[in-house]
Amino acid sequence: MSDIVNEAVVVLNEKLAGADIGGTAKFDIEGEGTVMMDASGARAADEDADVTLSADADTFQSILEGHTNPTSAFMTGKLKVDGDMGMAMKLAAALS
Repeated sequence: MSDIVNEAVVVLNEKLAGADIGGTAKFDIEGEGTVMMDASGARAADEDADVTLSADADTFQSILEGHTNPTSAFMTGKLKVDGDMGMAMKLAAALS
């Protein structure tokens, strides 16, 4: 597992504490791995999810650090969404 994925698990667990995204979500970080998120929190795993968000490592880290708005990243093509758009919006709100 990459350092980026391990760091993402820690940060996402902090940001999503108490948030209910209403299903399962997956971040696919190009060349690094995947992070699953659900009611029990975030973990390094690659499973089926209701929504998959894909981005390169720089974009993903910028979103986690609060420098890039997830919705803006999606609108500019830096973040791709496959699946439940409503859940993606809930996740974006929790990360902002």
